[in-house]
Amino acid sequence: MTLKTGESRIQDERVDIRRSDRAMLDDTDIRALLCEGQVAFIATCDDNQPFVLPNLYWYDPDRHALYFHTAADGRTRSNVVNNPNVSASVATMGKLLPAAKAIEFSVAYSSVCVFGKARIVEDEEEARCALQGLLDKYFPDHNAGEDYRPITRNEIKRTAVFAIEIESWSGKRKAADS
Repeated sequence: MTLKTGESRIQDERVDIRRSDRAMLDDTDIRALLCEGQVAFIATCDDNQPFVLPNLYWYDPDRHALYFHTAADGRTRSNVVNNPNVSASVATMGKLLPAAKAIEFSVAYSSVCVFGKARIVEDEEEARCALQGLLDKYFPDHNAGEDYRPITRNEIKRTAVFAIEIESWSGKRKAADS
């Protein structure tokens, strides 16, 4: 089951948070961090060997999915084909928080962890939308057809676009004053 905008999250053991005082309880906060975050660390697995790779990504709130792309062939593709279960994490780091005792040093942060199924996007229009979403996110001052040539069909075929259909998520936050 994949969540859509406005639906309640699915709670399962994958998203249990030990420090409930730091839990983001409002899904709006989680969506905002996914929209604003810069890098997602995406975990796939090959047999019993986990792989975590940083990727630029785009969160589509209407499809409730994270999109990213890699080379057309490679480890990410083979891992997803063999095991679509993935997780991804996005975090921001805030103010460093020194303390009188070494054990109490800390940092302000926000983070989200998502769990879901990854798939290779086969539909050309969905792939184009995802790639354009990435361009719009990271290059908001550049416009297709004005500042650069729009994505071509051949370019879509040269890359592998992935969607992580989010099944569950959790968010945590530590404020500078906590």
